[in-house]
Amino acid sequence: MKIKGTEIKVVMGDITELRVDAIVNAANNKLVMGGGVAGAIKKKGGRIIEDEALKQGPIEIGEAVATGAGELAAKYVIHAATMGLDFDTDEVKIRNSCRSALRVAEELKIKSIAFPALGCGTGKFPFLASAKIMAQEALKHLRRKDTTLKEIIFCLYDQKAFAFFKKGVLGYLEYVTEKLSGGPFVTVDALIELPDGIVIIKRSNPPFGWALPGGFVDYGESLEDAVKREAKEETDLDLTGIKQFHTYSKPNRDPRFHTIGTVFIAKAIGKPKAGDDAAGLKIIGLNEIKDLDFAFDHKKILQDYINYKQGKDSF
Repeated sequence: MKIKGTEIKVVMGDITELRVDAIVNAANNKLVMGGGVAGAIKKKGGRIIEDEALKQGPIEIGEAVATGAGELAAKYVIHAATMGLDFDTDEVKIRNSCRSALRVAEELKIKSIAFPALGCGTGKFPFLASAKIMAQEALKHLRRKDTTLKEIIFCLYDQKAFAFFKKGVLGYLEYVTEKLSGGPFVTVDALIELPDGIVIIKRSNPPFGWALPGGFVDYGESLEDAVKREAKEETDLDLTGIKQFHTYSKPNRDPRFHTIGTVFIAKAIGKPKAGDDAAGLKIIGLNEIKDLDFAFDHKKILQDYINYKQGKDSF
């Protein structure tokens, strides 16, 4: 499968035979290459790999460094420390080491990288759990930045591990990118309280009508940061003292998509002015709400707000 132009593969075979730019060694933090994947890499690629690695160690568990690949078909070995010499590993160590390996790959500006099942050899971590952790880190990496990587391979040595990784990587990523990508989508709106009333904007895009300032939450953004950003973009106001009011989630509340919207109450600093995303802006008293046409379920939200101000519970 592909994510933003990068091919994700799960294959069964010997990682030391792969013709990729870099293979990942599930290393200990001392970078001593003993048994398991590390031992196989040293045996086939030569002791020069371990000698180069030891010059850079020890490293923190969860960190990664790169060396040459000796006699291997690959150009580099990225040593990702999933444990210490006590062979103890866990979710955080595997997650951090996978993330570090991808970071090093970007620093090397390589196009292809192959991972073993991190933590599953001497660390005895469950294959399916490792697969999902590594899939999550690969997805986050590809979503957050431009990448030189065109191919990420998960290479497993036997049928059992291959089956777990096929389910935990490809099955999991297909679920996240295909099923979950259809929604519901996360939105925020702001009930901005000014001395003269509540700020509303006239929408310049369908669905048309008056609405509370707000919009979609960007990937990697908190609800609080999103509502501050949207309010600034649409009203030129800086929100202060924000607090959550209520979350609205009926599937038909938005005619475009299934959205789940969290509404915040806030004060503001500045002079309100319609931004590029708004066709107009006004400040209304609560008694004016019934006479205006609102997009989405924003009339209901404002009525719930009126009830709240009157000490009634709409929920």
